[in-house]
Amino acid sequence: MEFVIKISQFLLSLSLLIVLHELGHFVPAKAFKTRVEKFYLFFDVKFSLFKKKIGETVYGIGWLPLGGYVKISGMIDESMDTEQMAKEPQPWEFRSKPAWQRLIIMLGGVTVNFVLAFIIYIFMAFAYGDEDISVQSIKDGYWIENPLLIDLGFKTGDKIVSIDDKEINDYSEITPNLLVAKSITIERDGTEKTIDLPEDFLGQLSTSKDRSLFEIRTPFMVGAVLDSSKNKGVDLKQRDIITAINGKEIKYFDGFAPVLNDLKGQTITATVLRADDTLTRELYVDNEGKLGIALASDPRRFSELGYYDIIKKEYSFAESFGVGYNKFTGQITSYFEQLKLIFSPSTGAYKGVGGFKAIFDIFPNTWSWQAFWSITAFLSIMLAVLNLLPIPALDGGHVMFLLYEMISGRKPGDKFMEYAQMVGFFILIALVLFANGNDIFKAIFN
Repeated sequence: MEFVIKISQFLLSLSLLIVLHELGHFVPAKAFKTRVEKFYLFFDVKFSLFKKKIGETVYGIGWLPLGGYVKISGMIDESMDTEQMAKEPQPWEFRSKPAWQRLIIMLGGVTVNFVLAFIIYIFMAFAYGDEDISVQSIKDGYWIENPLLIDLGFKTGDKIVSIDDKEINDYSEITPNLLVAKSITIERDGTEKTIDLPEDFLGQLSTSKDRSLFEIRTPFMVGAVLDSSKNKGVDLKQRDIITAINGKEIKYFDGFAPVLNDLKGQTITATVLRADDTLTRELYVDNEGKLGIALASDPRRFSELGYYDIIKKEYSFAESFGVGYNKFTGQITSYFEQLKLIFSPSTGAYKGVGGFKAIFDIFPNTWSWQAFWSITAFLSIMLAVLNLLPIPALDGGHVMFLLYEMISGRKPGDKFMEYAQMVGFFILIALVLFANGNDIFKAIFN
């Protein structure tokens, strides 16, 4: 069921972005009286799942969910329709239109993607507001278990003071800033310390089996007792919190491992907090130092118990425009910074490039409209930025040649454009194979 929910969100988001992107090309093309022969969601290699001709355009759904396209008459694109290009130009063809009209048609898709992301952020701010955890309220630092961070000198209990000298106020700011950081200033036992990150930190993190960073320390909240556990049948309920072992108080889950490791094969007395009642339960520690209990998480309950403060902000519709704009521009800036690292081989960030599986994994196992729209906005920005790369076969490649034509007054020849399109197509195939190959490599070896 979890897979069905994830794949449903993935396909819905992908379909929405593809259709709107292609609509961004379709609308100005029709406005400038340019013939659009096909409008497809997904690729129709050999056959279509559905197609219907309305007017001069065939609308359809292909079977290969790697994107979509509009086929515009008289345009050299991935269809490589050289037969049509060999004929005399017709008034309704793309190549017959003024350069400025062709430029608007080519920029239509990415423009729609940027506008869509902006609109989503506005309405999310209005509908959901902002909810975050105050960094200042996290009293005992973070849980560090990633060997990469430990080797760099971080320890459980460290508090983050700043990242690249930028003060961090909300927990959600940590990861995006950390991914492009050069140094982190922490507080440990009342003393500040700055730890420099290696240039290839992002590359090392991408290939690490453990992707955890600075995790919030939470109590041992019971999710479920595993069927294989000898503690099956013990009166433990979901959301119970184990607070002590044999009378020894343990505030955080990360403190249980060393204690239980010394009690392997023994029966222990656990103190359990259930709502406002304190109970005791006899539990068995197996030979691996485990209780056989799955964890649960309830941020609001943890906040009630004083582990941290949840900050909730609500916005009026007018205020949502400013908040949405800040999120929109912030996400674009962050994505460009990450893209810059990816194109710098010394950072190793290219190792973290992912394909369709990486995108699929972003979506949660449970249906959440808030998460869905947030991810869709991010993917819309990603799609726009990637399409603007000056690679022939991408929108950015067409824009590059159109700008050259408008500045120089010379239009590149059709033969040149065909060769450029072919080169761009092979570059795209290589990038797709690399990204999805990374996914396969990680699935096998991580």
